[in-house]
Amino acid sequence: MSPDQIIKINTVEEFTEKFGFPSSGHPLLSVNRLAGVNYTLPPKQTTQFNLYSIVFKQGVKGTSLYGWREYDFSKGQMNFFAPGQIMQWDETVDHSRSSGWLLVFHPDFIRKYPLGNKITRLKYFSYETNEALHMSDAERLIIENIIEHIAGECSNNIDEHSQDIIVSQIDLLLNYADRFYKRQFRTRFSVESDIVFRFQSVLQMHFENEQRQLITVSDIAGELSMSTHYLSELLRNITGMSAQQHIHAFVIDKAKSLLLTTNLTISEVAYRLGFEYPGYFNRLFKNKTGQTPLEFRNMN
Repeated sequence: MSPDQIIKINTVEEFTEKFGFPSSGHPLLSVNRLAGVNYTLPPKQTTQFNLYSIVFKQGVKGTSLYGWREYDFSKGQMNFFAPGQIMQWDETVDHSRSSGWLLVFHPDFIRKYPLGNKITRLKYFSYETNEALHMSDAERLIIENIIEHIAGECSNNIDEHSQDIIVSQIDLLLNYADRFYKRQFRTRFSVESDIVFRFQSVLQMHFENEQRQLITVSDIAGELSMSTHYLSELLRNITGMSAQQHIHAFVIDKAKSLLLTTNLTISEVAYRLGFEYPGYFNRLFKNKTGQTPLEFRNMN
């Protein structure tokens, strides 16, 4: 698809006009309740949002595409979208019975605040939509209260304090989201306690097939249908190690085995494990074990 075929939403005003939401009381921010609002979404039309958006939506019938992946919004969940994301809706999507809320704001709204830098480091803005935040009723109430505060500020007369107050509320919302995601990593995926086993299985299969290329977190995340950030945070909360640390531990273990059970040279071991440059293998091995591969072989 060529760039000129993509609808680009660059301002809050363009967003409200395009999707049929009421005009916002603030030029850089809009907060809308979804229930009872006759908003429209262009079916099959690829749209690029150059705004931050946080949405809690439930009761939607049909599927949407986010980042070119299909997603079902029928269950209540909260999602976080960073500027530049591509979205598309199926023509069968029915929003008539949907409920929830949608917070949209321009990057300039928070640019001069510490939140402007902080938000670019929040990994859940790059999660896939099937890695949405599932909240308990108590957690949802906390977020609802924050949204009410933001909506109240927008409906009042804007003054010199309004932006500071709203930005602080958005920051608070994101702090709670971070807390709730960490809770979700510990509880929601307890029913998928085999995630580490599945991760290790992909690693094992890679080396059993003697792939002469070092496997990456992105490779494994693709096999498990997860984003790299979400997979790494999930593993970190379950095991205390990130996905990359797990890969390094696995590779070092394989390296030790090859060093002690074969006559391969150090360079041959490095190539067998997928390292393009033996020097990188040597540095990684020493960093993880305190010894060079040759020192390890000689000592053992």
